[in-house]
Amino acid sequence: MAFQFMPGATAVGITFSEGVVLAAEKRVSYGNFVINKNTKKTFLVTDYVGAACAGMIADMQVLVRQVGALAKIRKLEIRRNVAPNSIAKLMSVIMFERRFFPLLTQVIVGGITDKPSIYTLDPVGSVLPDDYAAVGTGAEMALGVLDSGFKKQISREKARELAIKAIRSSVQRDSASGDGIDVIITTTSGHTEETMSF
Repeated sequence: MAFQFMPGATAVGITFSEGVVLAAEKRVSYGNFVINKNTKKTFLVTDYVGAACAGMIADMQVLVRQVGALAKIRKLEIRRNVAPNSIAKLMSVIMFERRFFPLLTQVIVGGITDKPSIYTLDPVGSVLPDDYAAVGTGAEMALGVLDSGFKKQISREKARELAIKAIRSSVQRDSASGDGIDVIITTTSGHTEETMSF
């Protein structure tokens, strides 16, 4: 019965013509108990790569801190920004090394170098590239919205609106998701963050 106490969540990622949008709701719940209503599940790993998660927040915070530090070291070595696929692969290696005592988190990594990219990682480190993705207990509802609304070369504003609509859709049906949305938009000129409540 331990599975009942896994935390629920919804996070989405969408590529658009100049970058990526990552969004996640703010509720932390275990089973039918809401632990917190104001938790940040979107993270900046580097200036051009972000991540969003569903699952154990502590595991994700440790993972982002570790990968962020390693990315800074790598940037000093290669004298350029670390690509999103390198960040995703680094996370994958760390998660796979911990596979017998896994980091209980699903991750969406998104960023931009010459083109925008998104990768989905499961708790044992599988890396799945895609144009858009959703993870967590509300992923089924969010993917329904993303499948119908996503188009190649979507604009920044449309991608932002689609991400918010997908999260709102999952919040309506998934009791483990809710209490606001955090959004990170990453482009070649940097990143912006916003928080909205409902």
